[in-house]
Amino acid sequence: MIVVSAFAAGRTEAQDRKTGKTEDSRLIDAVGAIDNQLFGEAAALLSSIIASDPSNDAAHYYMGLCHLYTRNIKEAQASLKKAAELDPSNYWYKDRLALAYSMTGEDDLTIATYEELLKEFPKKNEIYFSLVNLYLKQNQFDKALAAMDQIETVFGKNESVTTTRYDILLRQNKPDEALKVLEEYNKEFSSPFVLTKLGDHSIAEYKDSLALGYYKEAREIQPGYMPALLGEAEVYRIRRNYDSFFSTLGVFVDDEDTFPEAKAQYLTMLLQRSEPRFVQNFRPRIDSLFDTVVAHHPADSGALKATGMYYYATERPGKARELFRRNMDVNPGSLDATGTYLQLLGYMNDWDALEHAADSALARFPKETGFLEMKNVACYNKNDYQGIIDNCMKMIAIAPGDTSVTIPALANIGDMYHEMGNEEEAFKYYKQVLKLNPDYSPTLNNYAYYLSLQRKSLKKALAMSKKTIEKEPDNATYLDTYGWILHLLGKDHEAKAVFKHAMIYGAKDSATSLEHYAEVLEALGETDLSKVYRTQAANKKAEGKE
Repeated sequence: MIVVSAFAAGRTEAQDRKTGKTEDSRLIDAVGAIDNQLFGEAAALLSSIIASDPSNDAAHYYMGLCHLYTRNIKEAQASLKKAAELDPSNYWYKDRLALAYSMTGEDDLTIATYEELLKEFPKKNEIYFSLVNLYLKQNQFDKALAAMDQIETVFGKNESVTTTRYDILLRQNKPDEALKVLEEYNKEFSSPFVLTKLGDHSIAEYKDSLALGYYKEAREIQPGYMPALLGEAEVYRIRRNYDSFFSTLGVFVDDEDTFPEAKAQYLTMLLQRSEPRFVQNFRPRIDSLFDTVVAHHPADSGALKATGMYYYATERPGKARELFRRNMDVNPGSLDATGTYLQLLGYMNDWDALEHAADSALARFPKETGFLEMKNVACYNKNDYQGIIDNCMKMIAIAPGDTSVTIPALANIGDMYHEMGNEEEAFKYYKQVLKLNPDYSPTLNNYAYYLSLQRKSLKKALAMSKKTIEKEPDNATYLDTYGWILHLLGKDHEAKAVFKHAMIYGAKDSATSLEHYAEVLEALGETDLSKVYRTQAANKKAEGKE
């Protein structure tokens, strides 16, 4: 809130000829306009004041604030700088000027302004911390430490100053000095936070017994201090004392005051850094930890999602499905919860359930075209090509001006008409896509390839296909299309080079690409090598890899 008491003292009572109002009265009106976010009205009043009295520092200051609020940062800097020049003793003028400099990343000017302020207001602790952050941003560690010395001199030692100094010394690669800072503070003050820092430092130096002592001391002062509890658990994990490890984690997940996000994040991190054998050997205990989190926080989306992902990762999709479904049901307004459930149904290949869930999601989120895309996955796997066309039409209706939606939708419609054997309709939609975006690679590739299957307009097909490999030179699908069209045009030596490149980037996994390459080799008289690739193609077909 901007207060009128910041006005410069002794302002004259000159009146505006049109309004009859005094200068101070107009300034008060301008401040009121700023408070009501009427920045244009405020700027007009302030401009009139400055025009009649350019030395009015308060008017320049509030004009600077108007510019800050409307994100005209350079103009704000000019106005605030003028205010500070007119009244160098005003703290707020320079403080807001420093803020304006920081908003454009002008760290040197920001630092200089704060350093000037500090000389005049040595007991403003917020200036010190602003300077420390700026010094650290520029890796000026010695200046940051000097600022910390000044803070301690003026305000005394505290946790924040101590741990900041510790972090700075670590960044300077001075671990012994950093440790000494924590130890000296700990001699004078008992702090769970600093004791936990000491424990973490000891763990980093592989001194687990010393670390355990610090964590236990921290918990003696504050039994429910979770960072120390988790540090203690880490010591037990390192020592492979798993009974104590899981017992300690049990206290953590059972604590009602600990945020569920913290519990879910910790358990997820534990799994990520653990070997598969650990999870396999202690699965019942890990199950218990996750189940306890859900039991204590049955409607928390993060807890339900993390637990569901754990059960899915440990190959229990049924349990994961139950949790994701519950997450969606208890958080019906959450896009993430709904999307996660639908994704799982897709991973489980439950196409009927996915289609039904997508319809339910669309009823709640009618503008979210992503759910129609998910429904398309279900329709495709059910060979419901008309269903995909209908869904894409709905997507276009929902977002008619959004080409990121409409172009893929039109392309998909074209692809589906091709699947249904209606080449005329397919090509009609491909032309619509390319009219909107002549460089849309998926459609360029498909259009070119389907033309090649018809042995029609091969030069046109080659030109379209060439665009795709120029854009994505290592895309095996696009390379296959380009090489195949070259072959159809009788350019087998060029085609061979393209297919050799395609084989390096994944075409060996496609029976169609292998068959195409075999045909090119055969056309070049390399029959033995051609047979090798035909055999590989037959094997891929047997594996179901077309």
